[in-house]
Amino acid sequence: MSQRILIWDIPTRVFHWALALSFAAAFLTAETERYRDLHIALGYLMLGLIAFRLIWGFAGTRYARFTSFIFSPNEIIGYTKSLLQRSPKHYLGHNPAGALAIFLLIGLTLLTAVSGALLYFEVGGEMFEEVHEGAANVMLAVVFIHIAGVIVSSFLHRENLPRAMMTGYKSGEPSQGIARSFAWLGVIMSAVIAAFLTFYQPSAAGPESGGGSKSSMQDKD
Repeated sequence: MSQRILIWDIPTRVFHWALALSFAAAFLTAETERYRDLHIALGYLMLGLIAFRLIWGFAGTRYARFTSFIFSPNEIIGYTKSLLQRSPKHYLGHNPAGALAIFLLIGLTLLTAVSGALLYFEVGGEMFEEVHEGAANVMLAVVFIHIAGVIVSSFLHRENLPRAMMTGYKSGEPSQGIARSFAWLGVIMSAVIAAFLTFYQPSAAGPESGGGSKSSMQDKD
């Protein structure tokens, strides 16, 4: 009998929403000197979040592990076609299209943040400037496609996927749920994120205090 079961642990949910908000804020602050330090701090935060996700992808709960959402190209294509035909297979964890988006976002986040850090420390000159901008723009496109896919999947499955990523719960068989939410780790993650954004000073870590070097963004103001 189907009932409300826990699918997403709290650290996975903290990672998901923290990365989404960090990227949105970093993208919006990329073109202004006024929020330069915040932009740089968000870039480092995104790197830290990806580092955690890579570890949690092996050590985390059932549906957070990479092994639970590694699909072949044929499975991804087949699922995408089934979405267009309005008859997709239901998955408790990440579906093939969502899994592809996650791996793309992890890779693009790494590329964007690392190229931004290299640009900030004046390594590679204009090459990393173009890589940084290009990766961020591609990542934005993937985010919009991912959001569209979530909306379509939610409609076809009659299941609120954003709410599930907020609460951690979906409908399924009791044996399919996870046993622990790891709330303590989610609390630690949230506290570390808040402390980092509050106390970290990017200009003090850069080549010159006060922003004498290029930052990880394009300062056009």
